[in-house]
Amino acid sequence: MSAPTAAEVRARLAGTRLPEDPRRVALPPGFERWPPELRARVDQGLHPAGVLVPLVDRPQGLTVLLTRRAAHLRYHPGQVAFPGGRLEPGDPDVRAAALREAHEEVGIAPSEVEIAGYLEPVLSVTGYAVTPVVGLVAPGVELVIDPGEVQHAFEVPLAFLLDARNARQSARELHGVRVPIVEFEYAHERIWGLTAHILMILRSRIM
Repeated sequence: MSAPTAAEVRARLAGTRLPEDPRRVALPPGFERWPPELRARVDQGLHPAGVLVPLVDRPQGLTVLLTRRAAHLRYHPGQVAFPGGRLEPGDPDVRAAALREAHEEVGIAPSEVEIAGYLEPVLSVTGYAVTPVVGLVAPGVELVIDPGEVQHAFEVPLAFLLDARNARQSARELHGVRVPIVEFEYAHERIWGLTAHILMILRSRIM
């Protein structure tokens, strides 16, 4: 399967905007089966956050830059994730939060990212409303990994992630309840949870 080009991604996300309310989330598949204490977080108020979905414009096609989170982190230790984090007092919006965190975690400066568009905010089990910011990055960008937050970074061909045959249906346990999830496996990296959910939304927007 061939993936969209950078120009096609720009065209398909044209017109998308930052959410007016970054706390209003699109509920994930299987949300009705989440434990009640997790479902209640939606009504109790979510913390806004942003992640950068970095698409690297390589000659052979777009790739998606992902990170493996450091093993000692409190939330999602050792999991594959996009660079990003919560909205801090100095951030004007969740786009700024995503770009700031990407700079801190992997060394990509905001000036090195061309914003292609936005996906709707999604719900994290840790109580965050996460806005994915889709950005195009030149292949010559030099990464500087912060070992305090990131074990390593790697790239996955966008074509691989857009191919429905590579998305496996699975399940995870939340507070004793099994809920459906989607996961990918690429080069011994397991991509699941919120990250895989965002990738599925991206696929629906740019295919």
